[in-house]
Amino acid sequence: MPFVSISQLIRDLSMEVIYFPERKTINIKSGEVNRPGLQLTGFYKHFPYERVQIIGKVEWIYFQALDAALRKERADKLLSYPIPCLIFTRDLEIFDEFIDAAYRYGSPLLRTQESTTKFVSRIINYLNDRLAPVITRHGVLVEVYGIGILITGESGIGKSETALELVKRGHRLVADDAVEIKKRDDHTLLGSAPKAIRYFMEIRGLGILDIVKLYGTGAVRDTKVIDMVVELENWDETKKYDRLGLEEDYINILGNKVNKIVIPIKPGRNLAVLIEVAAKNYRQKKMGFYAAEELEDRIMQKMHE
Repeated sequence: MPFVSISQLIRDLSMEVIYFPERKTINIKSGEVNRPGLQLTGFYKHFPYERVQIIGKVEWIYFQALDAALRKERADKLLSYPIPCLIFTRDLEIFDEFIDAAYRYGSPLLRTQESTTKFVSRIINYLNDRLAPVITRHGVLVEVYGIGILITGESGIGKSETALELVKRGHRLVADDAVEIKKRDDHTLLGSAPKAIRYFMEIRGLGILDIVKLYGTGAVRDTKVIDMVVELENWDETKKYDRLGLEEDYINILGNKVNKIVIPIKPGRNLAVLIEVAAKNYRQKKMGFYAAEELEDRIMQKMHE
């Protein structure tokens, strides 16, 4: 299971450390956060203690209004749970009761100058990005007319050569050979190249190519949302290929459905042009225009006439 360490969170979000327990490893595994307003009132049913806890101005004002004995009791109760950390926003003063309880239970106590709303939004986006499921797939990822296309197929079938032709025609390379795919949400898959091989491409007979030096920085990009998958396969005379495009095919990647088309390879077929057309056709369909359905309607109309 992916996780983010508290030390990494502090560094990446530039937070002030009020207290951090020595020789203790604490990892965050949830991408959600909690503002413990109800807990400060004494209500702990269904308390999501595994989340980062954030105290903003509202919680701070409520806690300040409590008497000394109740403040000590409520702070002790909150930090007695194994929370990842407690963060105060708006550079608010840290109550002594929380500092004492933090030392007692070994709970990290942090602070940020940001407003609560902005910080909550930033930390949720940060955690969702860092904790997102990631897999690596063999293939090539390119951007064609703004559409992210993952080209797959057997080794040596011509994925990289097709991508090179697309780059030459003004499109952009994201990843060659190995594509890291991150699930941002239930509708978004983000593809990128491992840092070690970013911007490089392997072409059999030519070797390793540096696409940036050959075609410039405009020929590459670091990440791209994967909109569709194009699978290349050798032409099989016994197989019936889709000739109309009336049926939609999909592939499941990390639980997300992604549009998929299969392009059979045969001498004389210009794969780069076909992928360009596939990208334009995909965009047309997103706008509600289906060429196959339009043709079918025309034929039916002629038949009725």
